[in-house]
Amino acid sequence: MKVNALDHVNIIANDLDGTARFYAELFGLERRDGPPPLTPKEAQWMFDDAGRAILHINSVDCPRAFAREVAPGPTGSIHHVALNCSGFDEMDARLEARGLERQVNFIESIGLRQIFTMDPNGVLLELNFFGD
Repeated sequence: MKVNALDHVNIIANDLDGTARFYAELFGLERRDGPPPLTPKEAQWMFDDAGRAILHINSVDCPRAFAREVAPGPTGSIHHVALNCSGFDEMDARLEARGLERQVNFIESIGLRQIFTMDPNGVLLELNFFGD
């Protein structure tokens, strides 16, 4: 047994539509309804260019296979979600145009530029740009 890759991240949102729109507009992810029995008002999945549903966005009242108390806001033990990205300058301009707070970091030893920003639910995003 081995782990092949991170499959997806699930985000619980007070504003399902606004959160899905944030990821579609900022990252160009394709928004689709979650699969039945979920309804479009309960779940939106965000797909990358390869057709992978990398973000599952659920409403607060969405049914869950593993029931536990959840609430939008600070991400508890999860500190951040890191996304491998390209187009550093374009992303920085998009964040600036939206007036979103961000912090830039450069790790010269591995050629990595990073942008840290928050989504509408307080999820810290680490955007990694290797060699970009």
